[in-house]
Amino acid sequence: MLTRNPALVTVENALTAAGLTDRMAELTEKVPSAAAAAEYLGCEVGAICNSIVFRAGDEAVLVLSSGAHRIDKAKAAVNFGVDKLSRADPEFVHAATGQRVGGCAPVGHPQPLRTLIDESLADYPHVWAGGGVSHAVFRITHDELVAITGAPSVDIRA
Repeated sequence: MLTRNPALVTVENALTAAGLTDRMAELTEKVPSAAAAAEYLGCEVGAICNSIVFRAGDEAVLVLSSGAHRIDKAKAAVNFGVDKLSRADPEFVHAATGQRVGGCAPVGHPQPLRTLIDESLADYPHVWAGGGVSHAVFRITHDELVAITGAPSVDIRA
């Protein structure tokens, strides 16, 4: 049974509000990488949806990317309409999302974050995204990610 962490509950509430119920899965062992998560879940590494927070100046922005490749920060910056993106430190991520690095979800943040979705996530029938805590993930389709985040699906592959 999943621990009722406030970040997890917030993510579950966001999913439920979008009509996406019974999607959460508990991880009973640590999965420190997309490859480890894919092995644990029995899926391709590309079906792991990484939620990566970047800094665009003082603004937190979110990129939802496939675990199969790296993000081209210059492409992402252009899509956000900013000059450059830099990696956010764990404190900045927590302040922006209410979630810790290693469990960040695409939803359930105190305020909506401008978000981009890696178009290659559409190559999979469903993907697994962080559940707001390191020991939970949820199943979602690319189209559901677009709908729940309101984010565009773009080419951000390096």
